Amino acid sequence: MPILGRNSSLLGLLVLGPRLSEEPYSSEDKSLLDFVASQAGITLENIDLAEKMAERMEAERRASRDMEIAKEVQARLFPQKFPSLQTVEYAGRCIQARDVGGDYYDFLSLGPGRMGIVLADIVGKGIPAALLMANLQADVRSQSLIAAQNLAQFLKSVNQSFYDSTSDGTYATLFFGDYQDSTRRLRFANCGHNPPFLVRVGGALERLGATATVLGLFEDWSSSICEVEIGIGDVLVMYTDGITEAENAAGDQFGDERLLDTICANLDLSPSALLDSIVVATLGFSGGERKMKDDFTLVVARGR
Repeated sequence: MPILGRNSSLLGLLVLGPRLSEEPYSSEDKSLLDFVASQAGITLENIDLAEKMAERMEAERRASRDMEIAKEVQARLFPQKFPSLQTVEYAGRCIQARDVGGDYYDFLSLGPGRMGIVLADIVGKGIPAALLMANLQADVRSQSLIAAQNLAQFLKSVNQSFYDSTSDGTYATLFFGDYQDSTRRLRFANCGHNPPFLVRVGGALERLGATATVLGLFEDWSSSICEVEIGIGDVLVMYTDGITEAENAAGDQFGDERLLDTICANLDLSPSALLDSIVVATLGFSGGERKMKDDFTLVVARGR
């Protein structure tokens, strides 16, 4: 008798020899055997399905645990120490759309009273972007001493390392600032990143625009260096495009104008409180963290 599955595929055979009574199999016998064979087919399929479900659940459990470990590791890549500055207070945060992502920010000690501010956004999302983020962070931190001596050469070296270790079409936008307490000056390079907002005490607005193209696409690459002063009460807001490109149910983006309005409405707040206000406004506009399509990363600095 054939043992058939639910889609009539042949799973096996039920084979019997002569009856002990030496009587031939009757039509009732054959009907019973046919029923037994069909039930055996269903049982075999259920066992196979249960085994596959168990294997899948175990694989998902392992994947979930691996993702938790990856999330913990990436969290350690964000700043754990904050250089002490007398003339600026600052804060940073990254809220990821997935467990891990490709946004990166950092605060690097470049010597007494001197700090490097980094904000970057890797193309892509999820684990591939997180791996590239870790690679870029390693490049930046390992070569940060060069930044204190020659910022342009430092960025050129970082681009070369990133270019050598990534595939075609992979790139990152990056903003790097070198701030010094003694002069209140921020020397910066904007490598294809969203231009940060610098809002002066009197309400005047400056955008710290691009000084170079993105990192990782071109081997022959260089960047110019610009400079601004951060006065008492001036507020600098650096962000990734996950903020301005956050969409509401109608498909409208949060945009630069809403971001600027939020900044101006909360200029008197501390950097961490202003950062909170921007996050609340963005998530309120887009429907909360569950609706996030891209990572949110912000760095806020205020002259004091």
